[in-house]
Amino acid sequence: MVDSQSNKPGILYSCYFTRSREGEQFIPEHVFSFQIAGTLKINDGKKTYLFEQGDCRLSRRNHLAKFEKQPPEDGEFKSLSVYLDQETLREFSREFDVKAQKKAAADDAVIILNNHPVYQSFKESLFVYLQLPGEEKMKLMRLKIKEAIQLMLMINPEVQDILFDFNEPGKINLEAFMNRNFHFNVDLNKFAYLTGRSLSTFKRDFEKLYNITPSRWLLQRRLQEAYFLIKEKGQSPSAVYMDLGFEDLSHFSYAFKKQYGAPPTLI
Repeated sequence: MVDSQSNKPGILYSCYFTRSREGEQFIPEHVFSFQIAGTLKINDGKKTYLFEQGDCRLSRRNHLAKFEKQPPEDGEFKSLSVYLDQETLREFSREFDVKAQKKAAADDAVIILNNHPVYQSFKESLFVYLQLPGEEKMKLMRLKIKEAIQLMLMINPEVQDILFDFNEPGKINLEAFMNRNFHFNVDLNKFAYLTGRSLSTFKRDFEKLYNITPSRWLLQRRLQEAYFLIKEKGQSPSAVYMDLGFEDLSHFSYAFKKQYGAPPTLI
């Protein structure tokens, strides 16, 4: 694997020599990305997105997502990403007097961008700048990040309300959020933040709603879903454990047997 990145704010070129890779992540900042080789599948708990060679996307901050990276046959998975941190976006907003006009819908974690020739030219220019020495590269990369923002506003103007909304997540319906996102393996601080609560308020509201601690509820809810997928849908334990937020198969099997009295392979 090769990762080449400037200092913050960053531009990251990733090249993976391995087989397909799966994982999940919390997206803390907006990311403008190009799919260069291979395919990327992203699931945000509501929708699945598939990106192939030549596609562009904007991953939105403050979202949870699962991903699967698949290299092409006898090739390498390659992507190029421009990280749009809040400091840079605020600076751009002041410099060019660009603001959000209305609150953007918060549902989609990923915005599919037009496959425009200008985007492709911008992508090619980044490869040249990534080869420059550190300090020189840093100065130019800050300009390239602002250029990326300008291009998106020109080609996909609908992203303006997304990029320049600097508000933190507001307090939302806890039950709906947890039922939609229980399968993401993130810590309670992230769940609290995304529901617009401090950790202490999150725990208090959660126990008032469910009469159980968040950690215990997450384990039980994930095991219930696993039982359903294995028993009713015929899926294998090795196919479901990671999708349901378990870090490894042995931990999943132990917790499953403790809950249901038998290992998942015998259900």
